[in-house]
Amino acid sequence: MERVMKSMQTWGASSNLWKVFDKVTIMGMSFPVYVLISVVVLFAAKQELLPENMVGALVVMMVLGSAFNFLGNKIPIIRSYLGGGAVFCIFASSALATFGILPESVVNNCKGFMNDVGFLDFYIAALITGSILGMNRELLKKAAVRFLPISFLSMGIAIAAGGLAGMVTGRGFGEAILYVALPMMSGGMGAGVIPLSGIYANATGLDSAQIISQMIPASAIGNVLAIICAALIAKAGTSIPSINGNGQLMQIKEEKKSEEKEYPDLTAMGTGLLFAMVFFTVGVLISQIFPNIHAYAFMIIVVVICKIFGLVPQKYEKAAVQWSQFVMKNFTSALLAGIGIALLDLKVLAAALSPEFLFICVVIILTVALCAGFLGKLVGFYPVEASITAGLCTNSMGGTGNIAVLSASDRMGLIPFAQMATRLGGAMILISASFLIRILA
Repeated sequence: MERVMKSMQTWGASSNLWKVFDKVTIMGMSFPVYVLISVVVLFAAKQELLPENMVGALVVMMVLGSAFNFLGNKIPIIRSYLGGGAVFCIFASSALATFGILPESVVNNCKGFMNDVGFLDFYIAALITGSILGMNRELLKKAAVRFLPISFLSMGIAIAAGGLAGMVTGRGFGEAILYVALPMMSGGMGAGVIPLSGIYANATGLDSAQIISQMIPASAIGNVLAIICAALIAKAGTSIPSINGNGQLMQIKEEKKSEEKEYPDLTAMGTGLLFAMVFFTVGVLISQIFPNIHAYAFMIIVVVICKIFGLVPQKYEKAAVQWSQFVMKNFTSALLAGIGIALLDLKVLAAALSPEFLFICVVIILTVALCAGFLGKLVGFYPVEASITAGLCTNSMGGTGNIAVLSASDRMGLIPFAQMATRLGGAMILISASFLIRILA
């Protein structure tokens, strides 16, 4: 009888535990269903049986991204001080790739999907189009003309601070500016570090590959520090409501919204997808005339003009917003995992982490964040949002970095301003570098 009672108690405890797990949901699935799917996908990945195409890449990125995002938002220290799920997602995925836990074929497939197939462009095009067309028109008019001067001025002050930090550490004023500050703010690899290295090689006669190897650690570490700093600033903002816009760059009179609840429209989402692709294509076409400026910058300008002058009918604006919300809800974690797998090498980061180098990077990050927050306050922006977008996003590695920074601070709606800071700021860095290399080298 006692044995039967113990068995019943054990079964009851197991049943209660199962009920707890069954209430946990990841990507809309109960925990048991999610575990079953993950086991199938990860077994196929380990056996190198996943399709070597976008299906194989996306399924492993979605499984890893959703799992790491869930864990990062549950682990207390990571959740509170290190950017939560977004940061954990990037670094945990990167660790799997860096230390060979994921097979090389899976890593290469994810790299191809991110870089060659253009998953990043697909994601960012949706977010830029939907977030700008869904924005309050008056906010866009007032914020756009104030935003770039604040961003450029903050960058200039931070570059000078980086030079001074270089003098303090013995690295040198010019060396710290040319090989730490400017690469950090150049806008990532393709649109930043690579053309920047070409400018330096042209002026100095040094090998471009040698210059790139010096710049990559600065760009990568600057992005990591920007992500962590954004999470900390967002957390501080919750304690001081007066400086926190909760994702809104500035206070503006709200447009009257219909009280009728809007339901997802599958046809409208298809329309939104097409609009996003067309706007991105327009950006690419214009960038052929100005090859040193990324297509995202021109895409933003075109969408902003269309929004300000009401060139897109409201029906299509809503379609673009619905599509961007769908993409952001379902693909953000997957994209963050892809960033970790394809674009972040922890061994490269570790090799560059000398105390002097890290000190210079921290000085630059803190300076640009504080300046942008202070200057933003003067022109009517919320300091938290100004600090993150006009400041920290100038140190991100392009579109991927912006997504990581905004995800860590839970401000994905600010992607248009983040892209303005990164792309137009990066263009300014390239122009400035053409003169500074001849003065400081």
